[in-house]
Amino acid sequence: MTVRIAIRRLPHAEGLPLPAYATEQSAGMDLYAAVTDPVVVAPGERAVIPSGIAIALPPGYEAQVRARSGLALRYGICMANGVGTIDADYRGEIGVLLLNAGREPFTITRGMRIAQLVIARCERIAWVECELLDETARGAGGFGSTGTTP
Repeated sequence: MTVRIAIRRLPHAEGLPLPAYATEQSAGMDLYAAVTDPVVVAPGERAVIPSGIAIALPPGYEAQVRARSGLALRYGICMANGVGTIDADYRGEIGVLLLNAGREPFTITRGMRIAQLVIARCERIAWVECELLDETARGAGGFGSTGTTP
């Protein structure tokens, strides 16, 4: 199924590609840096990088901004907030909050692929408060309780 989503290219993104899937089976679309001048992110610092786009998601959907694994592996560039969530009612520019967890300054240049955008259905829920929850094999076991080996 193809979901049609309105997208607005902002003036500072003129000439940059719209987000697109790199392959037929890609889950995410590349987001490009819509910077006018290079941005240097020092080790341990964060920067919001403009994507140059705004979108109008339909109700029941969210857009997830995710790190690019190659930038994380090679340079230590990751998302400062893990995964960014774009809500269906947000109409502003999508910013990419990057963190340099590497050892060297990293320069972001115009048109660089800086993140991925994944569109996902988002269910609404209603809480049902209760005194007891159903039992499971895991129970209340938390962090690391299932171990690291089979």
